Amino acid sequence: MRTSLHEIKVIEQHLLQREPPEEALIFEARMLLDAELKEKVKWQNKTYALVQSYGRKQLKAEIDAVHQQLFTTTKHRSFRQKMLSLFTK
Repeated sequence: MRTSLHEIKVIEQHLLQREPPEEALIFEARMLLDAELKEKVKWQNKTYALVQSYGRKQLKAEIDAVHQQLFTTTKHRSFRQKMLSLFTK
C-alpha cells in the first residue's frame, strides 16, 4: 500500500502544528477512528526524530572538527591564546 504525497503533507502539517485549530481537531478525530492513519503518524514522527538526531550529530561533528583545527594547529596559536585569555581572568 502506497502512502500518497497529500497524506504525508497533511501528517507533516499536523506534526509541525502548522494547521488551523479546527483542522487539528478533525485530524485528531480521524486518528481515533483510523488505526492505520495513527500508525502512519507514529512512523512519520519517528522518522522526523531520527532525521533531527542525525542532523545534530553531523553538526556536532563539524563543530568538533573546527574546534580541533583551531585549538591544536600552530597556525591558529594567537586565536587560541586570545580565547583562553578570555576565560582565565
